[in-house]
Amino acid sequence: MAARMLVRLCARSVWRGAAGSRALSGGEPASRLYGHVKEGYSGRPELDMERLSRELEEAERELRERRPGRAPEGELRALLSSWEQLQRVKQDIHSLEEEKIQIANKVKNLTLTHDRQSLHSLPSFQSMRNRGKEIRQQLTAFYQQETALEDSFYLRALKLPNRTHPGTPVGDESNARELEVVGVKPEFDFKVRGHLEIGEDLDIIRQRRLSHVSGHRSYYLRGAGTMLQYALVNFTINKLVKKGFIPMSVPDMFRGAVFEGCGMQPGAHSSQVYSLDPSSHPDLHLAGTSEVGIAGYFMDHAVQLSDLPLRQAGKKLGHVTAEHRLGERTVCSSTCYRAETDTGREPWGLYRVHHFTKVEMFGVTAAESGTESQDLLDEFLQLQKEIFSELGLHFKVLEMPSHELGLPAYRKHDIEAWMPGRGKYGEISSASNCTDYQSRRLNIMYQGPNGELRHAHTINGTACAVPRLIIALLESNQLKDGRVRVPEVLQPYMGTDIIEKPPYIPQKYIGPNQKKSESKMT
Repeated sequence: MAARMLVRLCARSVWRGAAGSRALSGGEPASRLYGHVKEGYSGRPELDMERLSRELEEAERELRERRPGRAPEGELRALLSSWEQLQRVKQDIHSLEEEKIQIANKVKNLTLTHDRQSLHSLPSFQSMRNRGKEIRQQLTAFYQQETALEDSFYLRALKLPNRTHPGTPVGDESNARELEVVGVKPEFDFKVRGHLEIGEDLDIIRQRRLSHVSGHRSYYLRGAGTMLQYALVNFTINKLVKKGFIPMSVPDMFRGAVFEGCGMQPGAHSSQVYSLDPSSHPDLHLAGTSEVGIAGYFMDHAVQLSDLPLRQAGKKLGHVTAEHRLGERTVCSSTCYRAETDTGREPWGLYRVHHFTKVEMFGVTAAESGTESQDLLDEFLQLQKEIFSELGLHFKVLEMPSHELGLPAYRKHDIEAWMPGRGKYGEISSASNCTDYQSRRLNIMYQGPNGELRHAHTINGTACAVPRLIIALLESNQLKDGRVRVPEVLQPYMGTDIIEKPPYIPQKYIGPNQKKSESKMT
């Protein structure tokens, strides 16, 4: 009895979640990811503050270049100071907990040789009892201080962007560096038409008179338009599966923590993200890219290094070709949802729409040599160029500047295709190396050679954004008589080499907003 009482007295732990877990200060958590952590659903993000401490001036410069006018002076230094203070408090807690264990062990040994009455008469017991009480009081204060410091630190640190590749241009999108131009612009001996006019004439796209059906910026594909979508998706997935990618199907809805771990802020960008009714489905949002879904699949999991596929990277070390573990490569087709409510640009057509089908590449690599993620980014970019070249498109490859990287990207390439009807290039894909930014927030790990867990690197790239490719294909392959050529690689999926007007008569609008001349039966 005495032993149980005294061990409980000296070794009792204080609950460290007393600050509340469902909200940091009541209501909606300021960080969904950190709120997720405090609720016990995931481990704490392991941010690389040691590197920040070593490279503080460089990191400050990169932050200014990525967030011009929005990076408060001394922001990183204040954050680093907060982190250092937190580490000191954690060390104090660790020391006190170690002392608590030592006292508990000493008390336990005394109970083996003394009865309850003699035990209470021992000066050493009274001293340990008093010290145990002091430790509990000190730990209570330190735990509260630790919680406050962690809240302050993580709420600021999780909003920081990734580091920046040294080859990244500085500035906005006008400073993008052209890396390569592929193919030539198609030439026409007739007046080119835009994709919407072509699609409506062939009855394969409908976007008009849908505000009462599905809202603005929505669309229907029909007949050959639907077959073209299926052809693009199947052609792309088949090509990537043959290259060793693992196909995946993902949910459409995710918690805000997964978005935030990927470097996206559904709460801060409500005009861009669709959220479900919070009264019925709290903290559920529709994904704007399957990158979120695939990253969520790997969240809080470790990939075995031995399972990562090997390939020849072609890098020479003297006369030896180095083998690199490129990591797990996944391909996913999903419907993506984007609100796009804060822009009045291109209100018609398929260039900016609320929903679309996209095929996404996603990779998880080791970080043993330090070049694995760059190697996989290069592979993704090469695959994108192969896909668009086989589709017969004219396009250019860009190194995107610092303002265009968002939060997660360390380096980003965009590909823009020529769209004759629009009379300009339009983005059809991007590829980003996020290094360990997402993995440190989502706990995506791999087991090193000795079994230790290390943070993986993540890479993503668009293989096929269906509406943008439909634009480029219809406008680039239009014929004078209104028909459209089908690229050779898509013909087996389409069952034809030409898209032409269907044999049926298109339906006629008879609703209340028709023109008087159109209301008469012909």
